[in-house]
Amino acid sequence: MRTAPFFHMALAAIGVCALTVSVQNQAYAQDKVWRHGLINAKADAGIFLMVSTRDFAAKQGLKLEVSQFKDDQLALKALIAGELDSFEGGPQGVFAANSKGADTKILGCHWIVVPHGIYTRNDITKVEDLKGKQIAVSAPNSMPNMLAREALATHGVSDKDVKLAAVGGDRDRYQALIGGVVEAAVVSNEYEPVAPKTIHLLISGREAVPNFLRVCIVSTVRTLAARGDDAVKFLTAEMNALTFALANKDATVALTRELTNTKPDDPRPGFVFDDAALYKAVDPTLPLPGEKIMWIQEQMVKAGSMTKVLSLSAVTAPEYRERALKKVGM
Repeated sequence: MRTAPFFHMALAAIGVCALTVSVQNQAYAQDKVWRHGLINAKADAGIFLMVSTRDFAAKQGLKLEVSQFKDDQLALKALIAGELDSFEGGPQGVFAANSKGADTKILGCHWIVVPHGIYTRNDITKVEDLKGKQIAVSAPNSMPNMLAREALATHGVSDKDVKLAAVGGDRDRYQALIGGVVEAAVVSNEYEPVAPKTIHLLISGREAVPNFLRVCIVSTVRTLAARGDDAVKFLTAEMNALTFALANKDATVALTRELTNTKPDDPRPGFVFDDAALYKAVDPTLPLPGEKIMWIQEQMVKAGSMTKVLSLSAVTAPEYRERALKKVGM
């Protein structure tokens, strides 16, 4: 009878050990979740979100959780707050944040050619015609805002000669244009195949601002210090996913239609894919083009968004990309 307490104590000890192991396993599994953010899915969703399908992340030992945001600034705030491990969006927010003491780092950039442009009514046939007109852009430091300013400058038109209006996302700006609220708008080329005949592309972003980078993958020094190996795994998964997406148009377009509930006769998913392929807009190797990174910062300094240009080492962390390239054999 005296052995019973010891028997129960042993069982309890075993239970405690089992519980401890279970908690440790749960914690380990939780650590392997990579929380990634990006802008709301549009006609390019199949390319952006291919990494979340076909086990690209799982094959690297990661569970990927993707959150979508209305704009880059919200995603960047979530990253800095520790709610995300990475996000992909325009790099200019990173430069502005780091100039004020943030610890964000660009790991690589995949959409390296801007698909946006300035679209206008047909009665506006040259950039000079925009003087005195209202142009729908987005918030300061955003790609649409900077694209408009630089495109105007290349044609000798000052941003003071026009009225730049911050009008939400691409869809909001497009609606403002076709509704006659503004005379021009910076929008993605995905609206080009469905735009009314009264609207045309005045100047493309790839022509006006060839040094602009549309999308870069960003993390923080804090996250990289704690989870550097997982960052490499995520970049590896992203490289493999982008390679697959670009080589398989039908699968990529089908994924876009699925994610955005696009009808089969909607030409936008196919148009966006073909345009990206034609202009080699997407690079699966996730380059870190130093010249373009410095150029964007220089434009931000000119616009007063930053006081000085930061060094490449202050805004990029190339070692994680280099390790991922070795894993995928690129």
